[in-house]
Amino acid sequence: MRLAYTTAATTAVAALVFLLPLGWELRNDHRDAALATAAQRTSTVAGAFAAGAGEKGVAAAIAAAGGAPVVHTPGLAPSSGGRADAGLIDRAAVASEPTVEDVDGGTVRLQPVTAGGKTLVIEAFVPDAELNHNTARDWWLLLGLAVVLVGGAVVVVDRLARGAVDSARNLVDAALAVGDGDLEMRIQPSGPRELAEAGYAFNRMADRLVTSRTDERELVADLSHRLRTPLTALRLDAEALDPDDTQIIDLTADEVDRRRGIRRIRTAITTLEDEVNHLINTTRQAVADRVAAEPEDGLCDASEVVRERMMFWSALASDQDRQYRVVGAHLRIPVPVARAELAAALDAVLGNVFRYTPQGTAFEVALSRRDGWVALRIDDAGPGIPDPEKALRRGQSQQGSTGLGLDIARRVAQATGGSVSLDRAVMGGASVVMMLTDADATPKQPSRFGLVGRGRPTRDRDPGRRRWQRGRE
Repeated sequence: MRLAYTTAATTAVAALVFLLPLGWELRNDHRDAALATAAQRTSTVAGAFAAGAGEKGVAAAIAAAGGAPVVHTPGLAPSSGGRADAGLIDRAAVASEPTVEDVDGGTVRLQPVTAGGKTLVIEAFVPDAELNHNTARDWWLLLGLAVVLVGGAVVVVDRLARGAVDSARNLVDAALAVGDGDLEMRIQPSGPRELAEAGYAFNRMADRLVTSRTDERELVADLSHRLRTPLTALRLDAEALDPDDTQIIDLTADEVDRRRGIRRIRTAITTLEDEVNHLINTTRQAVADRVAAEPEDGLCDASEVVRERMMFWSALASDQDRQYRVVGAHLRIPVPVARAELAAALDAVLGNVFRYTPQGTAFEVALSRRDGWVALRIDDAGPGIPDPEKALRRGQSQQGSTGLGLDIARRVAQATGGSVSLDRAVMGGASVVMMLTDADATPKQPSRFGLVGRGRPTRDRDPGRRRWQRGRE
């Protein structure tokens, strides 16, 4: 609205600047035309006198001039029918040029002429109506033209500005929505180029905010899950100190205090574990599923990571009387994954083994490579997973788990173009296989069991054909 007012005022001023002089010029044109007609009349009569015409000739000249001119003799009283007084007539008689003077009701033109040795003054009267003929019409036309110009300018500017105003309003509404927490808000860039660029920039900013928040929450969830691994080890060590069902009977005071301290430690560990699980679940619900994550920069030796992490888990395995075996981690196997990410994925899967299988359950970690792929397999002799496909979906393991451990492994594998699969292990429990790209080779179509070396016939799941093959390490 303010833009319309500004446009109307600016156009009105411009119209006045150009139309007022034009109207005044048209008025002068009408006046000059009327005076020119009067000059023609007086010249006609003056020509008759100058030619020495008689009374009949002069009368004919006056009649030819429309009968309006009046002949005056200076020094005498003005002739009847004239509008000029004696003073005007006397001054006009001695003037070298015709005289134009305003009188009541109009304007007179007095032209001197010498005939027969005496000077005469020819008068032609032009009334005001004739001087201003069509002047009022011209002013009304100009006023109408000014109104049309102002109205047209307002309409055109309103049409042109509507798109810009709507685009700016949409941008403001979207910014307010994002400020209120609606990060899904996007706009369709439109309007002038500058506003369209602002719209594209706004959408990019919103995308970056979503990505940043999602990455932040996933990082919190990942860190929480990594924290749960040493917590699990600490809890298992605390449980191994003394059985919970031991009654405090006939014990020394020091022994009683020690056992009470152990129970306090167990309670604190349980509380801390619950808080970590709650943090995982909370951050988990806020993170949207991603079909594929962008590959992370980094390169590491998968064998070195396996050996390093097994040094950590071996101590806990010994405390729980778990038999374990590491296969294929003696040669260098480079994979395009950051060292910390691969270690976190391996810890997540092994943490599930220690958490969800009974103490004394054996497990195996195997590493193999073939056809451009590297397979990292973790098998256990536990009860297994009833529904592997459902367990691969976040939070669907049905074992009291958040489901984030397998998701960490899956995201690491997908970052290299691979995948994660679940199946029944030869040992009887669950088998988790991470397929990673071999950094030193070009991957071919992966064969899950042929890579991991199960030592038993398996079925190739390629569509359209079925074949059996013997896996080899």
